[in-house]
Amino acid sequence: MSPGDIRQVIVNILERIAPDEDLTDLDDSVAFREQMELDSMDFLDIVMELRKQYRIQIPEEDYEHLVTMDSTVSYLEPKLADVQPA
Repeated sequence: MSPGDIRQVIVNILERIAPDEDLTDLDDSVAFREQMELDSMDFLDIVMELRKQYRIQIPEEDYEHLVTMDSTVSYLEPKLADVQPA
């Protein structure tokens, strides 16, 4: 999966978790929580969606890599390298 495909997967998950948020101006280098009203449960929902959709295990100590879109895509890129986009 390409970085662009991974970004779209994350955007799709965010749209389901926070349907009232406008993601058109999402800055990939700024923390999600600074741009959106996400609480810790929303964050866990993102992790659970990735686990459910792609069978990715993300250990709690790696959550710090999921702060921005850029860091999330970079973290997931090797994990999703062999996955075909939906």
